[in-house]
Amino acid sequence: MDGKRYTLPALRERVAALRSSGGRLVLTNGCFDLLHVGHVRYLQAARALGDFLAVGLNSDASVRTLKGAGRPLVPQDERAEVLAALACVDAVVVFDEPTAETLVAALRPEVYVKGSDYSVATLPEAGVVEGYGGTVRLVPVLPGVSTTALVARIRGDGRPD
Repeated sequence: MDGKRYTLPALRERVAALRSSGGRLVLTNGCFDLLHVGHVRYLQAARALGDFLAVGLNSDASVRTLKGAGRPLVPQDERAEVLAALACVDAVVVFDEPTAETLVAALRPEVYVKGSDYSVATLPEAGVVEGYGGTVRLVPVLPGVSTTALVARIRGDGRPD
């Protein structure tokens, strides 16, 4: 562990301590490549749903699998550091799989959060969460605000200023 950055075993210990004092774990995950206002609002909304917000961060290899060869734009250690600097984030843990099912099963959050651009029916982690009695919450996302849209805008093939 380094500040708010954890290994999975260290985070499991931290979560056990949280629960022994009556706290509720909220977990979310994502690539968080080029942090933007949509990410910040999403993470703030997620944090409001419990006592401790852990963020599962897709590793560089995982992001490449999901987004293609040109991604991530920002290496995982830097993405983790930026996320950890946010007041609403209590912990960051990097994972290698394309989905967070293994992470969810290991941590068993009381609340698992994703953006409203997903549906519970199509969310791979939902079955795991519902299987142990947790809650899946979909938090509103800002329309048109994404890293992909931001990259297109920077390249000049996105929306005008």
